[in-house]
Amino acid sequence: MLTGLSAFPLTPLRDDRIDLPAFERIVTRLAAAEVDSITVLGSTGSYAYLDLDERRLVAHAAIEYAAGTPVIVGIGALRTSQVQVLADDAQAAGADAVLLAPVSYQKLTEDDVFGLYEDIAARLSVPLIVYDNPGTTHFTFTDDLYAGIAALPGVASIKIPGVPADAAAARDRVARIRERVGPGVTIGISGDSAAATGLSAGCEVWYSVIGGSLPEPALRITRAARSGNADATAAESARLQPLWDLFAAHGSLRVTAAIAEHLGLAERSSLPRPIRGLDDRARGDVARVIAELQLA
Repeated sequence: MLTGLSAFPLTPLRDDRIDLPAFERIVTRLAAAEVDSITVLGSTGSYAYLDLDERRLVAHAAIEYAAGTPVIVGIGALRTSQVQVLADDAQAAGADAVLLAPVSYQKLTEDDVFGLYEDIAARLSVPLIVYDNPGTTHFTFTDDLYAGIAALPGVASIKIPGVPADAAAARDRVARIRERVGPGVTIGISGDSAAATGLSAGCEVWYSVIGGSLPEPALRITRAARSGNADATAAESARLQPLWDLFAAHGSLRVTAAIAEHLGLAERSSLPRPIRGLDDRARGDVARVIAELQLA
């Protein structure tokens, strides 16, 4: 389960409520595409903007709509007690694994973060994925912290935030992490523009933003990498460079929402306020790239 392509779908809203029909369209599309797993309530799923009841609703709905595709549920929250409630809810819903980021308002220390994972791992009956996303959490994991957390019971995967662009340097980076965490924990790449490099460097799983709304090109990259075809992996990622450029210009969340809305998977303004979607000019750029790359 914690290998291949893990697709991160939006949690679309309409009139400030979870848009379950849109969420069903998105999740069933991923299951039909045969992604390796679906991760709901990650950063692309806007988990930090949803209350506990909304997140419980999304977890149950995702598992129903996924129809057997493994589902990973994000459980990050400000307080450990809230994380424990979310972990219990996810397990009760039937989640195959949970994903945990160290969410904070006050700056966290390494001891704080290790203690969070230690507390949650002790109560879990499903695998735990470490969610290292410094762009949103503003916390940077060290390799020592990776190693300490990886030794906890049930920790099964670590999502790293990226690798160097140089192929040899990327291989060295993944090898160093692998040496610290051991063979029983998969290493997952995120940051979609770096995914091809990370997969070719030895990462076993791609935790993918674009896979949540455009699973087919993400699957082509993942399958080429898993077959050992580094040239095809790089070529497919290079073909998507206009999409990566949009991510760099506007942020992956806003672009992904615009794609889902353009494809009719969600209504316009599907993001939680105060996050506003792209303006009309940027939406036109998204539509043009989708058409030029034949992604619709």
